Amino acid sequence: MSKGPGLYTDIGKKAKDLLTKDYCSDQKLTVSSYSSAGVALTSTAVKKGGLSTGDVAALYKYKNTIIDVKLDTASIISATLTFTDILPYTKTIASFKLPNYNSGKLEVQYFHDHATLTTAVALKQSPIIDVSAIVGTPSIAFGAEAGYDTTSGGFTKYAAGISVTRSDSSASVILGDKGDSIKASYLHHLDLLKKSAAVAEITRKFSTNENTFTVGGSFAVDHLTQVKARLNNHGKLGALLQHEIIPKSVLTISGEIDTKALDKNPRFGLAIALKP
Repeated sequence: MSKGPGLYTDIGKKAKDLLTKDYCSDQKLTVSSYSSAGVALTSTAVKKGGLSTGDVAALYKYKNTIIDVKLDTASIISATLTFTDILPYTKTIASFKLPNYNSGKLEVQYFHDHATLTTAVALKQSPIIDVSAIVGTPSIAFGAEAGYDTTSGGFTKYAAGISVTRSDSSASVILGDKGDSIKASYLHHLDLLKKSAAVAEITRKFSTNENTFTVGGSFAVDHLTQVKARLNNHGKLGALLQHEIIPKSVLTISGEIDTKALDKNPRFGLAIALKP
């Protein structure tokens, strides 16, 4: 596969992940196992308030094919098939959910040394077509995306962005929501191993004149423990601690509090991921 500029969805992804990934206010337990045939089995149970849900997933890799099937407690079956290099430099992804027969989707990604093109089509009579393209290098890239509804004859979305990546930092600017918002982010790694980092993100919504400024960071206490925190200008403060209990098994404790609210009851979440 080409080592080009990546996907359009990669623009700003590192900063977004540091500010959002692994934060939760639920109780979650994930247990993974691997069979001798090469099938990865994952069971997940989630408790949110008084509601408990769960799912069982199986993932199988064979040569250039990945099969991922999931069954949840609502009796919904989700399946994703990924094929690499059916045609040179391409990845094809087919997904669907049962019993919703209109949920099918086919996505084709084409990777080149200086460009990536993605097309996704919903598999129904009047589909929505999503297209994205990005040109550049792993260091600097320009991209855009758009969605078109064949039923209404209008665009469901369009956006454009730019990213600049260096060995110790990355920055991005995205004009999104059909031109109604702009988001700029900057992430800087604080060590050579990239275990600790600081990030800042600002978003402006033009229709409401609302600005949101968020700062955050992650710090590696040791090779088994990491802490993360984030704070925005609306007073929402979040923090989490991750500790590797045994190899590949991680305990995550997170919490969030609205410092400007009259009722400052914090929300806490607990997640445990166990792998052999």
